[in-house]
Amino acid sequence: MTSPIIIAIDGHSSTGKSTFAKAIAKELGYIYIDTGAMYRAVALLAVRHGFVSKNNTIDADSLGKTLSLNPQPDISFRTSGDGGASETWLNGENVEQQIRTIEISKVVSHIAALPVVREYVDRRLREIGSRRGVVMDGRDIGTAVFPDAELKIFMTASPEVRARRRYEEMRSKGQDTPYEEVLNNIRERDYIDEHRQTAPLTKADDAVLLDNSDMTVGEQVLWFKDLLKRRHLCGY
Repeated sequence: MTSPIIIAIDGHSSTGKSTFAKAIAKELGYIYIDTGAMYRAVALLAVRHGFVSKNNTIDADSLGKTLSLNPQPDISFRTSGDGGASETWLNGENVEQQIRTIEISKVVSHIAALPVVREYVDRRLREIGSRRGVVMDGRDIGTAVFPDAELKIFMTASPEVRARRRYEEMRSKGQDTPYEEVLNNIRERDYIDEHRQTAPLTKADDAVLLDNSDMTVGEQVLWFKDLLKRRHLCGY
């Protein structure tokens, strides 16, 4: 039996990283860690504490002090009872629905760009990943959090395809946000993610590119299994 590894999945927003990561974690019997949800939970915390202005300016000092409190804010992931889906909890409250709103989407990239936030989240992720046998998706898992991950994948798709996916997902949850607003948010997040000073979004030199613009989830899993066979990983 091969030793468990760390699989790092990075890429642009709304490329389906979480769906893909969950599928391959299930395929391997690995633990799935939704790093984007952790940043969204910090963003929700900042909004609730009044650390975010109307023009999305962040009170970084106050947020940093809150994240360094003893005990620190408790962000965790729990498995739901209806099929094993991962849900995000903040200080004992299930906030899975609250962190997926357009309000949080508009501010999360600004929050994630703050060094104090990235230090907090990276530290938590390394604690979880130290056990290995995990699949993590985010923006800088393979470049900053786990640069020594045994397998790195960088996902992308056109902004229009990603906006359509996000739009349909939000509609299914009863959130009536115009498609153009979702598309503009996707483009804004891309720019912020790619140009932030701390750990900008970029493809690691040893990451494998996956453009899933025209791929179903099933086709992506088949692509992944073929990749494992070619790399002789995880017993494939």
